[in-house]
Amino acid sequence: MLTCSVHPLPYRANPAEYFAAIRHAPGAVLLDSGRPIADRGRYDLLSAWPLEQLAVLPSEQGSAFLQRLRDKLTQLGEANVPFDLPFAGGLIGYLSYDFGRHLEHLPSQAQDDLQLPDARFGLYDWALISDHQLSTSQLVFHPSLIDSERQRLIALFSQPAVAAVEPFRLKAPMQADLSADEYRSALERIQHYIQAGDCYQVNFAQRFRAQCHGDPWAAYVALRAACPTPFSGFQSLPDGGAVLSLSPERFVKVSERHVETRPIKGTRPRGLTAAEDAANAAELLASPKDRAENLMIVDLLRNDLGRTCRIGSVRVPELFSLESYPNVHHLVSSVTGELAEDRDALDLIAGSFPGGSITGAPKIRAMQIIDELEPTRRGLYCGSLLYLDVRGEMDSSIAIRSLLVKDGQVCCWGGGGIVADSQWQAEYQESITKVKVLLETLQNL
Repeated sequence: MLTCSVHPLPYRANPAEYFAAIRHAPGAVLLDSGRPIADRGRYDLLSAWPLEQLAVLPSEQGSAFLQRLRDKLTQLGEANVPFDLPFAGGLIGYLSYDFGRHLEHLPSQAQDDLQLPDARFGLYDWALISDHQLSTSQLVFHPSLIDSERQRLIALFSQPAVAAVEPFRLKAPMQADLSADEYRSALERIQHYIQAGDCYQVNFAQRFRAQCHGDPWAAYVALRAACPTPFSGFQSLPDGGAVLSLSPERFVKVSERHVETRPIKGTRPRGLTAAEDAANAAELLASPKDRAENLMIVDLLRNDLGRTCRIGSVRVPELFSLESYPNVHHLVSSVTGELAEDRDALDLIAGSFPGGSITGAPKIRAMQIIDELEPTRRGLYCGSLLYLDVRGEMDSSIAIRSLLVKDGQVCCWGGGGIVADSQWQAEYQESITKVKVLLETLQNL
């Protein structure tokens, strides 16, 4: 098997400095661990000029699209990396929440007003990878990449990028699509379904939006400074729009056939003082309601991973851990497994997408209720940003704390898991707390 070639570059803790060189290139994409402030992620990965771009067709079965992705990886060809790097060339892109419609039979009551393709990937034969553990930045070239292209990329990233960034502005403040009364009515309906035995938990979200103009990259740079998170990302769209994600949540990772998912369920705001902050964290850790919600999703994910993992390999090594971010504390668990011999990372996606932490339990019934009660489709929100390389290495986020800039407007969503004893006022406030820092940052640009 051939090995990727590597060209070292000066280390940059902030990937925005290198991404500026490709900001306006076709298919420009950045998967960003939120450094130098966020401390959980290890790698940043950026690329552009994909060999091909693939979008799922409106009526295409999910299995057929995933097989198309598999075929493209095969065409690019297997490759090794000379040392510990996460990507040897392959696919980078997004799955929208509504890609779930291509995997399961679901109703279609919610309006598709954003018209975002349900999945979109580029096939990339190079990447610039920064390793924040080793403090290195390097270009990684798939063996199929011709030498002249390697030299062009080395030259491009060896000189400082001086492209001026057009500012980003909202034309009016972000407004919620739902009134407080409409939100309360939806929650009462969910609790009626729970009492009737339809479900145990439903993740319900509301959308905020405003007209905007300017460069979405300028918005992303400001947002990552205000809310650094380990599963951030920026993906340019062909119409001049972009996906902007400031997510703290991993969906599934596959490395050497070992699988991990890290569901978040349980949230408290950060305190204004150290004492208040510690009290909020302690309250979350001790909350029977939040622990019960988290455990429900852990059970759901054990089942999802069990579809693709070797029998007996699924474990829960971490339960109810505290993770703290600039605006919120979260309750996080970990579920792991080993892929069965005849399964790969795309089979894992087919068996577990969308993530249980942002649907509810049981998953399909919860998704049906979401489609009934949320007036518009989620699109990107609660989907996934991911990479999958030619070796089968994959990492993916759940696209919470995420924004879509498209057709002159910016959209953002906030939500949470609703259970039998949820109080609508508290849930309503939590849905705003989760995105407050994003909305305020955009407002102040």
